[in-house]
Amino acid sequence: MTNPAQGRLQYVPVTLFTIVMGLCGFTLALRAGEEALGLTHALSWAAHGLTMAVFAAVTLGYLAKAIRHPAAVVAEWSHPVKLAFFPAISIALVLMSIVMLAPAPGIAHVLWLIAVPMQLILTLAVVSGWISARAFQHGHLSPAWFIPAVGNVIVAIAGVPLGYPEISWFFTSVGLVFWIVLLTLVMNRLIFHDPLPERLQPSLVILIAPPSVGFLAWVELVGGVDPFAHVLLNCAYLFTLIVAVQLPKLLKLQFSLAFWALSFPMAGVTIASFTYARESGSAAHRLIGLALLAALCVIIAGLLWRTLKALRAGAIFQPD
Repeated sequence: MTNPAQGRLQYVPVTLFTIVMGLCGFTLALRAGEEALGLTHALSWAAHGLTMAVFAAVTLGYLAKAIRHPAAVVAEWSHPVKLAFFPAISIALVLMSIVMLAPAPGIAHVLWLIAVPMQLILTLAVVSGWISARAFQHGHLSPAWFIPAVGNVIVAIAGVPLGYPEISWFFTSVGLVFWIVLLTLVMNRLIFHDPLPERLQPSLVILIAPPSVGFLAWVELVGGVDPFAHVLLNCAYLFTLIVAVQLPKLLKLQFSLAFWALSFPMAGVTIASFTYARESGSAAHRLIGLALLAALCVIIAGLLWRTLKALRAGAIFQPD
């Protein structure tokens, strides 16, 4: 007799790694907020522990799927939309290295050295998949295509403190160029073609992520806030406002794992605000950071509650 849990294993999606991305961002945002308020790191340590547990569970779950159901992984890789989510695996590792940077720099270094080659391989594989003989339709394009570009930019946030400036410049350059190219394509798709399918509409929030993490990477690379950093931060604020206008419509949609797309971009713009406040002494940006952090806490609490509720109802690991 087939174990029901083993049967559902084949439906464990690669998009689960966006949960790890969101929780890593949440941990770092809490840490930045605690530093801005002069508090101890009690809350961020709790979030850190939760993030490590979820990271381990998601990694083991997807690894088990790859071993037991390799055809299901190949099917995801061949899917025109899910293909863009595979770099979330290496992004999650890079983010874990950033989370570990302060408390355990040795572990952070090892994670970063594992994640960076993986990020390069997955970026090359995904981009090669995009420009291969396979024909993509305009309906396949969504803000989720930003994920590989975002991953490249994130490399510098830990890479510079760990002593790899040239590698960090390489990945940041690649990420920013791809962001500009994909932003043009995605905006064309959103304006001139059919609306995003309901299940992909939460991915609109990903628009916030590239300029947010681009700002953080740029500050690390140049050692402070310069005019281009201002451009990136204000682009992040613009996309945050655009998403805020769309949020009431998004909240009416049926819950799915796609809603975890809200978490990491919101964490990114929150951390960027606190970073600008620290670098420039801006009290206004500190308040913006605190307001965004409060919103992020509500988002993460809601996502965790809805995800646990869906797990209990058996509504998560189901065929598409």
